[in-house]
Amino acid sequence: MQDKPTSSAHAPAAAHAPAPAVKPPVDERSAQLRVNGRAYYPDAGDAEVPLLWYLRDVLRLTGTKFGCGIGSCGACTVLIDGKAQRACVTPMKVALNHDVTTIEGLAGADLHPLQRAWIEEDVAQCGYCQAGQIMAAADLLSRNPNPGDDDIAKITNLCRCGTYPRIRRAIKRAAQLAREGSK
Repeated sequence: MQDKPTSSAHAPAAAHAPAPAVKPPVDERSAQLRVNGRAYYPDAGDAEVPLLWYLRDVLRLTGTKFGCGIGSCGACTVLIDGKAQRACVTPMKVALNHDVTTIEGLAGADLHPLQRAWIEEDVAQCGYCQAGQIMAAADLLSRNPNPGDDDIAKITNLCRCGTYPRIRRAIKRAAQLAREGSK
């Protein structure tokens, strides 16, 4: 039931995770799931499984968290083609042949401006919701590189620890870092 990535350049995020079993694509028309720049070929029976469980249980990308299971809290937020989506209520079939980015794939060689800002602003308290918060903020910043408080307030991810003021400061700081980095 585990799948083989098309590239072996990078190992799965969790070092303790077993390597996925080898499974070549059946043919050129095989549906693929592209996660963090790598292609996977899920079993046909996986189409209705929530994306969250495929990411966590098969690919061992555990940064995306299970929170409520009904798409309300946002702990499971990932980007699908750059747009924030709740992975706990997104069936695999919806994500097939699209680009999925998890918190593990957000950064390149350096931390993403949001990750840097989260550290600088000391946002995390318990930290459980933070990956989802960051992914929702990445969507916002891709659409609005200079968001105000009203724009940030439209992010519906929940934080049980109530670090919203720090989240707001970090998103604004990330926007500043991104502007400085593009100069």
